[in-house]
Amino acid sequence: MLYIVIAILLILLELAYFRVADRFNIIDKPNMRSSHTSITLRGGGIVFLFGAWIYAAFFGLDYGWFLLGLTLIGLVSFVDDIHSLPDSARLVVQFAAMFLMFYQFGILNWQDGWIVLIALIVCVGITNAYNFMDGINGITGGYSLAVLAPLIYLNQSLNFIDMPFLFVTGLSLLVFCFFNFRKKAKCFAGDVGSITIAFILLFALGKLILQTGDFSYIVFLAVYGADSVLTICHRIQLHENLGEAHRKHAYQIMANELKIPHVQVSLLYMAIQLAISFGMIFCPINHYIYLVIATIVLMITYLLFMKKNYHLHEEYLISRQS
Repeated sequence: MLYIVIAILLILLELAYFRVADRFNIIDKPNMRSSHTSITLRGGGIVFLFGAWIYAAFFGLDYGWFLLGLTLIGLVSFVDDIHSLPDSARLVVQFAAMFLMFYQFGILNWQDGWIVLIALIVCVGITNAYNFMDGINGITGGYSLAVLAPLIYLNQSLNFIDMPFLFVTGLSLLVFCFFNFRKKAKCFAGDVGSITIAFILLFALGKLILQTGDFSYIVFLAVYGADSVLTICHRIQLHENLGEAHRKHAYQIMANELKIPHVQVSLLYMAIQLAISFGMIFCPINHYIYLVIATIVLMITYLLFMKKNYHLHEEYLISRQS
């Protein structure tokens, strides 16, 4: 009954946000990077932040520092959705929020200062990569559910995080997916959505890694990781400005050049990530060997896909110039 009440609250808050977004013209207009063609409400992913606040209200402030960091990064991302902020300002806030998360973990100490610094940079990079991958209907909400599912499964036996936290996160994702995971989305996540859900999932994943001492659980983000890193490498090879909008991710080429429906592409990314994550959980193989094998397979798959289909994107660019 409690979770039903929370679900209803999340739906009402999301609907209330839609009225605010419509009133103040918080919209997403199609641009060169876009895979959509119509104006859509932006920032629907604020429901993830609402979910975290509701969790704290119902279950307590056990993760107070994390919640403070999440609120900080979420509100600044929401402002950025309305009026673009300088990259430097966003990065300062992201590092500050990640610092608060690490404080919640209890891993800040001078002895391991350089390790903490590297971890901060990597986690901020993952958060922004998650944001870059938010480009078609359903992919942020669907992929996040695929990351959350194995965390919930493992938490039943390992108890590395408060289970209601994962359940409420799942409810906020389901509410968002109801409005976004469809042919014509009612709303997009916006930076506030993709950044906050990345921050939330990193917190849960970090708790798992710290409790088990097993970094190979990073494989729960392997699909996004392979697409993001290899796309960045490809753009560097093409001497492109990494700060400019683009449509070179594998999922974008599927949706735009190959004309595969957004929902199908999102389901594909979900299915692959779920298969990889539960494969590691159930396969009787060393986790680090599994991580290496999964990474290599994803990289080869990405390269073969690009070799076969990237010319379609080049033809698209030529057509825009002409």
